[in-house]
Amino acid sequence: MGQPNETPTMFRHSVRPGWLRAAWWLALALTAFATRARADVVDDWHDRAITAVYAAHQSPVAQGRTATIVDLAMFEALNAITPRYRAYLAHVRESPQASARVAVARAAHDVLVNLCPSQAPTLGQAMQAALAGEPDDAARREGDALGAGVAAALLANRRDDGSDRQEDYRPATTPGSYVPTALPAASQWGFVRPFAITEASRFRPDPPYALTSDAWARDYEEVRRLGAKRDSQRNAEQTQIASFWEIVGPATYSPLAQQVAAAGRLDPLDHARLLALVSMATADTAVAVFDAKYAFGFWRPVTAIRNGDRDGNDATTRDPAWEPFLPTPMHPEYPCAHCALQGSAARVLELLVGNNIATVNLTSSTAPGAVRHYSRLTDYVAEVVNARVYGGMHYRRSGEVGVQLGRRVAEDVVERQLRPL
Repeated sequence: MGQPNETPTMFRHSVRPGWLRAAWWLALALTAFATRARADVVDDWHDRAITAVYAAHQSPVAQGRTATIVDLAMFEALNAITPRYRAYLAHVRESPQASARVAVARAAHDVLVNLCPSQAPTLGQAMQAALAGEPDDAARREGDALGAGVAAALLANRRDDGSDRQEDYRPATTPGSYVPTALPAASQWGFVRPFAITEASRFRPDPPYALTSDAWARDYEEVRRLGAKRDSQRNAEQTQIASFWEIVGPATYSPLAQQVAAAGRLDPLDHARLLALVSMATADTAVAVFDAKYAFGFWRPVTAIRNGDRDGNDATTRDPAWEPFLPTPMHPEYPCAHCALQGSAARVLELLVGNNIATVNLTSSTAPGAVRHYSRLTDYVAEVVNARVYGGMHYRRSGEVGVQLGRRVAEDVVERQLRPL
């Protein structure tokens, strides 16, 4: 199905306190810009969006959806004032006299109040603070109307996107046999209408490797050795990397995008465009990766290693008591969602600014005190693939395939969406 502005064209199963800590996290002080609408108004409301989705206890996939609608609303509002790019929604009216600061604030506020109603009091205070510094004139009134209109249009566009589809996963069993009763996460997310790509299944990768293959035995052995909870062969840095990337949701990629934008000293519109492209790409990657996960239903290391004598491969050894270093997410293994999301975000940034970036410094609520540094996007992505092996949740092939899936989605989004006029 077609999407607006097209050319004929992580996760755990429940919300944990760590997600809430992540909302106050990784954000570092960013450069201030002195333009009519300072670039930090975009970052300010993006940060509020990330804080709100964690505080509202949204699932990681829902968090990404909400952040995308907010980022698109800010882009649409700014682009209506100084049009330089094709709008996401074709019917946005140009408003050159509108206050950019008011338009951005109203657009983001109205989206967030609708999707995170429990956060309305805090968001209302932020909106009042945004209006307090603006003269009560025609520019303010036009900005307020523009932001409200953009928010309403985007919310209407996403109203029936399938994100509230009834969960109907059917556990695999035989009549009368017990199976664990916790339902997996995001089993319906592959049916959500994407923001930009035309069909999630178009990005579905090839099936996982054959269990009789040498590649399977190699990856099995690697995660068995490095990803174990006890008697692991991980070193201290590998353990830190695993813990660092246990964090889930937009907190995994938003700080990277924000720091890259800050280093580029982008004006407000280009800043909003960068965030919107990253958000669209990662949101659509989530749809594609969960489509693939439930299509293949591949087993996690904890299942495979405890059944290593049943895979038909003499090179794999069963360990009946093996446990992963970190808890296994409640959804199928292949392909890796963390890897796909970071691969997608990094590919958008690579297409916009190149692989070599000003050094970014990231922190994580799941590894207090740790700071990871990256000056190449490829290094950032490679570390995430390693992290999921070290954590005992994924095989290396799954991480590599996930990265490629995310890159393909990102390329499709950047090629089709928010193009220069």
